[in-house]
Amino acid sequence: MSDLSAFPITRRWPAQHPDRLHLYSLPTPNGVKVSIVLEEIGLPYEVHLVDFGKDDQKTPEFLSLNPNGKIPAILDPDGPGGKPLPLFESGAILQYLAEKTGKLMPTDAARRWQTIQWLHFQMGGIGPMFGQLGFFHKFAGKDFPDKRPLERYVNEARRLLEVIEQRLDGRAWIMDDEYTIADISMLGWVRNLIGFYGARELVDFDSLTHVPAWLNRGLARPAVERGLNIPKRP
Repeated sequence: MSDLSAFPITRRWPAQHPDRLHLYSLPTPNGVKVSIVLEEIGLPYEVHLVDFGKDDQKTPEFLSLNPNGKIPAILDPDGPGGKPLPLFESGAILQYLAEKTGKLMPTDAARRWQTIQWLHFQMGGIGPMFGQLGFFHKFAGKDFPDKRPLERYVNEARRLLEVIEQRLDGRAWIMDDEYTIADISMLGWVRNLIGFYGARELVDFDSLTHVPAWLNRGLARPAVERGLNIPKRP
């Protein structure tokens, strides 16, 4: 059995199964990327709710795992060389899990790098831009009298959706017929944009053809359906 006692995070979230991978998360668009991947690959794991309502993400225990104070983060007792590996940043976690298990990532070297390319596209573009649109449309930013920031993020969200639309022309998934971490990285964000953020009309989502069909295919996967609700909100 692995000894995780050296990691301060286990003092706040005790490990019931020290031999399993531990996920510290909340079902946000970034958080569900990892829970969906874990559900898809079937790797045993233990999940711990990081409750933002209690400022769990600001506690010394959580910051010891992720000094950036964001979810998700993992602690894998069976990391490289059999040693525990703490890891944060959802993109890095997705790539790590895919490479650890040999799943959700092409084996061909060129296609592997193309998958990583699209993962970075999500991390650098879709996440930040969609998140800002949500802030200015649904949250505190909606009350700002200056609407130029909202206009900027609406236009950028539309542009990014068009990039995905073009990529999916003639393809079932981002990497042709192969479902990968690239798709998983984007599904929660697109779902959130038109659902929770209420921006469907703003970004003219229904003018698209391939992105809505891709989203429906993704959401129909049982592992995605499960992962979108892990961990359950308080």
